[in-house]
Amino acid sequence: MALLKISDLKKGFGSGDSRLEVLKGVDIEILQGEMVALMGPSGSGKSTLLNIIGGLMAADSGQIQLKERKYGKKGPSGVIDVRRNLVGWIFQDFHLLDNLTAVDNVAMSLELSGLSSAEAEKAAIDALEKVGLGDRMHHIPDQLSGGQQQRVAIARAIAGNRPVLLADEPTGNLDIASGKEVMALFRELCHDKENPVSILMVTHDPDLAAAADRMLLLRNGKTEASDIRSAWGLDAEEITEGGEEE
Repeated sequence: MALLKISDLKKGFGSGDSRLEVLKGVDIEILQGEMVALMGPSGSGKSTLLNIIGGLMAADSGQIQLKERKYGKKGPSGVIDVRRNLVGWIFQDFHLLDNLTAVDNVAMSLELSGLSSAEAEKAAIDALEKVGLGDRMHHIPDQLSGGQQQRVAIARAIAGNRPVLLADEPTGNLDIASGKEVMALFRELCHDKENPVSILMVTHDPDLAAAADRMLLLRNGKTEASDIRSAWGLDAEEITEGGEEE
């Protein structure tokens, strides 16, 4: 049974003659412990799809089922629980607070979700140890490498045992070696025996996509199963373009 099931999800922007239908009936199923790469031309709706799954934007129609929770058409205020308990975000930019230590960066997000300071600190320490930063938890971002800062961001995303991680170009600001380390960490998190997570990762990098369990191509408003060779051959220039859509 799928941990995350997306059914006939549709989203458009604008009205009248200027309306643009971005998602035209997206269907995706992701299993527990599975890492899925999502590729597609710039402007195809990849970030829009992640925003709806993550509870940051409402779809026009369709449904998302994550564990027992069903949502999709509700606005952000109606899916606060999704953001707090079910979905963690990892971005290209780390979004860490410069004056807070690693443990405080992670703990603060948990306190905002309703945990007590003591509970948040314990969960933050556990998460940082899980990503290999047990000896760096009292360092501020300026004292950490780019790869280590992204690990803090990953710890923040997994703290609280959220079952799904949404990664939007997670290695975009990292060198090749650090990027490989992040991907290795993703695999470890997916294969964790106690709390395996599922990861949906948007990337323009075919090497990163090749490291996932499978790949989906978002094109013309819908997703289709694909492999690196066919996606790379069909959309080589478009997929590697920078920039993103609404």
